[in-house]
Amino acid sequence: MSAELIGLATALIATGLFAGLIAGLFGIGGGVVMVPAFYFVLGALGYVDGPRMHIAVGTSLAVIVATSLRSVTSHAKHGAVDYDVLRTWIPWIVLGALIGGFIADKIPGRGLTGLFGVVAFLLAAQFYFGRPDWKVADKMPGGAIRAGFGSLIGGLSSLLGIGGGVFGVTLMTLCGKSIRQAVATAAGFGVAIGVPGALGFIIWGWNEPGRTPTSLGYVDGLGFLILAASAFFIAPIGARLAHTLPEQLLRRLFAFGLVATAVSLLREAIFAA
Repeated sequence: MSAELIGLATALIATGLFAGLIAGLFGIGGGVVMVPAFYFVLGALGYVDGPRMHIAVGTSLAVIVATSLRSVTSHAKHGAVDYDVLRTWIPWIVLGALIGGFIADKIPGRGLTGLFGVVAFLLAAQFYFGRPDWKVADKMPGGAIRAGFGSLIGGLSSLLGIGGGVFGVTLMTLCGKSIRQAVATAAGFGVAIGVPGALGFIIWGWNEPGRTPTSLGYVDGLGFLILAASAFFIAPIGARLAHTLPEQLLRRLFAFGLVATAVSLLREAIFAA
């Protein structure tokens, strides 16, 4: 194995472990950690030019398929998954994910990097100021509103390489779902986003130059294997820690980390040569 692959594998193990820890602690997909971490890992390994943000996003989407399947299966055994929400929302989420993946291929790497930076700022604000008891409705919306929100969740998540937890949990708790049911059901959103999103990133990035030696399109095969395995291993530990450490302090510390990530990504998008 070359020194380049050894360095990439080592950095990915550390990234996957941290992503799994965050996913277990806060009940969100690890994409919000994996994407920026993998992006900076690729930069440190010399992939400064080329589609490194696209690779980070595409690989994260592939990992989310595996981690979300495990999560939703586990939650289903405890009766926490709202299958009616999944049945009525998944078609629109899949549509949005397909559109988001297509748009991502057309956006320059710096634009995609800047978009993730902006969303990281918004997520940091939600983690710092958000409260689980906030509610704006007693039930999930239907009709055209459901189609619009579902497509938006799928599109943004596919663009950014994150699962359904970030947007889905927030929406469901605002619409009267318990946090336990929202987290369980949003794991199903992750599968609906990850499958079409990852396939799209593989297809649209197939002939792009500047990719890693183990990539299929915009999805890095080695990255997928290591990140998925690492996240699987550490996520249960994060879940246990969530019940022993002060949640409010953890959420605020993670918010500060997201702000630092957002600043770094926006600086790269604006000032990179």
